[in-house]
Amino acid sequence: MDIRATHRWDLDETEAARLQSDLAAQIECADRFGAVERIAGIDLGYEDADRITRAAVVVLKFPELTLLDYKVVRKPTTFPYVPGYLSFREVPAAIDALNALSVDPQMLFCDGNGTIHPRRFGFACHLGLLADLPCIGVAKNRFIGSHEPLPETQGAWQPIIDHGETIGAVVRSRAGVKPIYVSTGHRVSLESAIRLTLQCCRGFRQPDTTRWSHRVASGPPLESDNLGIGSTLL
Repeated sequence: MDIRATHRWDLDETEAARLQSDLAAQIECADRFGAVERIAGIDLGYEDADRITRAAVVVLKFPELTLLDYKVVRKPTTFPYVPGYLSFREVPAAIDALNALSVDPQMLFCDGNGTIHPRRFGFACHLGLLADLPCIGVAKNRFIGSHEPLPETQGAWQPIIDHGETIGAVVRSRAGVKPIYVSTGHRVSLESAIRLTLQCCRGFRQPDTTRWSHRVASGPPLESDNLGIGSTLL
């Protein structure tokens, strides 16, 4: 891939907030994608007392969810930890990891928020816009907004509302476990984001894109890895 940032990363919070608001106007919350055969999962972490940002990216065949390619990239952390601005801290490493892939994905799944964000521009929006790819945010915890009680049945969901606006959905990906929080990143409607995320969960709380990216962040995957899915390393 050849993803390039269109702005500086060395911004203060005021500049970053202004940029988020400006770029949020470019996010497409309707479906603009064709047949999807390759999806990417992205996981970010830190090493060396947060001085190094680690980005792990996997490409899975869809809908089989078998592993096609992966890359792990490490680079110095240059932006402080500030809730609401994590994309400035993490997207640069994610871009480097995506650019290092030998198999290009057609859709991105991020372990983080998209439009569930005060300025409707979370990590999944930032990365999806720069990559110009359909992107979905799948977070483990609610950041902002409120929702009605969620039924315990698998596949149930409720809209997340903030200041009268639907910004995402709380989704029961597996009966009897905590829900996940799904939102548009770019070029995907909320309804499609929910449907595709559930297709990737396969009876687990988190989608296989997240589970695979967590796995490769810890070490090279093996054909014998048991993630509850068929694992083929090409």
